[in-house]
Amino acid sequence: MRGKYLNPKADLIFKLVFGEHPDLVMSLLNALLPLPEDGLIESVEYLTPEMVPENPAKKDSIVDVRCKDQQGRQFIVEMQLYWNEEFKRRVLLNASKAIVRQLDKGEDYSLIQPVYCLSLVNDKAFDYETDEFYHDYAIVDVEHTDRHIEGLRLVFVELPKFKPQSIAEKKMAVLWLRFLTEIAEDTIEAPAELLENEQTRKALGLVEKSAMTEGQLYAYEKFWLAVVDERILREAATKKGYNEGMQKGIEEGMQKGIEEGMQKGIEEGMQKGIYTVARNMKQMGLPIADIAKATGLSKEEIRIL
Repeated sequence: MRGKYLNPKADLIFKLVFGEHPDLVMSLLNALLPLPEDGLIESVEYLTPEMVPENPAKKDSIVDVRCKDQQGRQFIVEMQLYWNEEFKRRVLLNASKAIVRQLDKGEDYSLIQPVYCLSLVNDKAFDYETDEFYHDYAIVDVEHTDRHIEGLRLVFVELPKFKPQSIAEKKMAVLWLRFLTEIAEDTIEAPAELLENEQTRKALGLVEKSAMTEGQLYAYEKFWLAVVDERILREAATKKGYNEGMQKGIEEGMQKGIEEGMQKGIEEGMQKGIYTVARNMKQMGLPIADIAKATGLSKEEIRIL
């Protein structure tokens, strides 16, 4: 780590910045969520990140950051280094839990407040052919997409696809995404734009190596070692799947070739046998018409034998 900062995408650092500083997570959410101008977050209260179901047999989960605002709306923020389909389902599960856990038995459904999930993904998660990095999911009518059922919003941001000019008009969104994509272990000097803004300047101070304890630095290093191990396992699994697929393809191809070869051999053998029978019948002086009827060969084929 030859630079001045630690990578804010690391689990420990991300939670330190956005899970312990209400003003920073509020700024992040206001910048990146599709909130109306008259519905911006003015204050937040942290909730426990552990989502334990009422039924012990059900699956519990822990999110990176969970909070609610002055209106009672709940927000879940997740930083994900690698994308897979299971993560998408986990986001949906956590959002559903956040809705269900709002009501006690017998309470009226009108008390349920909207839930927003912001998932920051350090991977290409959706269509590789498009440069779109911001994906906003809502519950809409399939045929009339202007008709919504309010209460659940899932936002995914693909960090590798982000380019500042993509959303130049949203200054704070650009600054936070630059903070997440441009600050890493090899960053010696932070961009001037991040230092000039009050919120991102505070976040930069929190991710400075000099601000960390020995225990935090140890946990940070351990986290990235685990990430490397996970990447190795993923690559090994991918390679294994590729090799197994190749082997299966070869075996199936060989089997198909054998079957087609046998079929061709049988057909050629039968055809050769028919010609032999026809030739013998012709040598015996039988009429060509009778030979054709017996063998299925044409009269012309029999004449040239």
